[in-house]
Amino acid sequence: MIPISDRAGLWLTIVTVAATLVGLAAHWAGAGQIALAAWVLAYLAGGVPAGQDALRALFTERALDIDLLMVIAALAAAAVGAPLEGAVLLALFSVSGTLEDRAMDRARRAVEALMQLRPDFALLRRGDEVVEVRSETLMPGDVVVLRPGARVPVDGRIVSGAGSLDESTITGESLPVSRAIGDQVFEATVNLNGVLDVEVTRPLADSTVARMIRLVTEAQAARAPSERFSDWFGQRYTVAVLGGSIIAYLAFLALGHDMDSALYRAATLLVAASPCAVVISVPAAILSALSAAARGGVLFKGGGALETLASVRSFAFDKTGTLTTGKAEVRRIAAADGDEPAMLALLAGIEAHSEHPIAAALRAEAAERGIVPVPATGVMAHPSEGVTADGELWAGNRRLAARMGADPAADGLRGFDEASETVVWLGRGARVIGAAAVADRPRTSSRQGLAQLRQGGVHTLAMMTGDRRPVAERIGAELGLREDEIHADLMPADKVELIASMTADGRVAYVGDGVNDAAALARADVGIAMGAAGSDVALQAAGVALMSEDMTRLAEAHRLARRTATIIRQNLVFALGAMVVLVSGALFWDLPLPLAVIGHEGGTVLVVLNGLRLLADPIRRPSSAPAQGAGKAPAMA
Repeated sequence: MIPISDRAGLWLTIVTVAATLVGLAAHWAGAGQIALAAWVLAYLAGGVPAGQDALRALFTERALDIDLLMVIAALAAAAVGAPLEGAVLLALFSVSGTLEDRAMDRARRAVEALMQLRPDFALLRRGDEVVEVRSETLMPGDVVVLRPGARVPVDGRIVSGAGSLDESTITGESLPVSRAIGDQVFEATVNLNGVLDVEVTRPLADSTVARMIRLVTEAQAARAPSERFSDWFGQRYTVAVLGGSIIAYLAFLALGHDMDSALYRAATLLVAASPCAVVISVPAAILSALSAAARGGVLFKGGGALETLASVRSFAFDKTGTLTTGKAEVRRIAAADGDEPAMLALLAGIEAHSEHPIAAALRAEAAERGIVPVPATGVMAHPSEGVTADGELWAGNRRLAARMGADPAADGLRGFDEASETVVWLGRGARVIGAAAVADRPRTSSRQGLAQLRQGGVHTLAMMTGDRRPVAERIGAELGLREDEIHADLMPADKVELIASMTADGRVAYVGDGVNDAAALARADVGIAMGAAGSDVALQAAGVALMSEDMTRLAEAHRLARRTATIIRQNLVFALGAMVVLVSGALFWDLPLPLAVIGHEGGTVLVVLNGLRLLADPIRRPSSAPAQGAGKAPAMA
């Protein structure tokens, strides 16, 4: 299309339309010289930019541009004594291009909107003083002061104070979220009340907004399969149209038409068969959907992920931190020798540096009881098993206990294994010295979100976890999952194999949030990172990022993807159908060139406007779904 996104291009379009109208009025008034001058101006203002673009594409990219077809058709009309039709063609082509570019700009403004969220300055605490500095100068470890009404300048963690934050700019969450000491806060969110001291955890270049900007930019640059096909089709079809018009010209001559009539009808065919509507119909819908999703807190890494999600009918979910809150609670503890405080001190010490929700629950239990953790050295994490430390100390599940040569049942702690809870065994070498039962609970939005996915045509909802079967069955029952959809006692490699087996029934999406979900996210047809504002590893492996931990957003994203696929089909059917009608008219019914122009440009604008309907259909949050937190540490189970 004619490049008219800038001010100069817009003025050229205005001049083209005005000159065409003046020429038309002068023609009707019998002022031939004025009409001719106006049409020459219209040809120059509307045809020269299009001709330059067409020649640039031809010589630099070795591609025939649709602009070339329009310029040739306009010149052909002038050559046969129909400059009015040629001027109208260029005028409508310019207007159509203006409307398309303006419309597509609306879909591209997501990045600009994200950039505007960033506060330029922050209040930095230096000892007893508070000074104003530019946000980009903040580094990890700095402490900034947030007063009521202030936007968070960078990602950080609260070290003093408590309050409510509006996180809708990042997560799309409409309700304020309570935050206190130790909680994460994200750049561009708003502190509604209270004075907070926030320790910077990421530089500005790696902040949540920076990552969102990169995701949106990459998504808009990435081409969906249907977009790549429409580009491929458009290029080859343009060559076919140009060649077909030449053949049609010769055929009309052979059928007895004079040269002017044959050239006029060939020019009409050239306009009628132009694939502009076909080429623009797919990106118009894709870009609109990407922008609508971003406003709702769902980021697609490209149109390919959007198209794939539309055809997904099987979803697999990590349990801990995805379907559940990830905020485990210690239900009971026991020590083999009866000294529970000493056992809990060892357990909290070995879990001191783990980011797993279970480790956080154990540390919180020790703190609540006033127990000081015993420091452990040489701590090493074992995904889906637990942790080990120097001195043969270890804490984890039954798999780790078996690897250490320990048998929990032999140490008088048999009852823990029968509970539908997650059990953390503590041992030294082959001897178990204690255990803690920890329970998680489903997110309040999970059951509703899964139900909405089923209503949307999803036939399989598989829950995958490294926890024992009784734990998984308890959570699955609360979520309304079938027994055959609950998979427990899985290692990370087991999840990958299970996803591979599910792909036999169609495309599969995997939803996870943690470090050990990366392989499963990559193996699925589309990986979806849950709570991506706080999960770097999952975000890198996923094709879709849910910035909120509200599971209903996933169902909404799936609905939007399916609606996008429907609109793309509508656009293609309409564009191809209109092309068939116009080409038939040009070949068999002597279709006038102005009608071909109106049909072609009108159809192009209509498919763009149909795609833009997705901008008015953003990710919605059902009012019945309570607010969720926005971020947390990556899970390992």
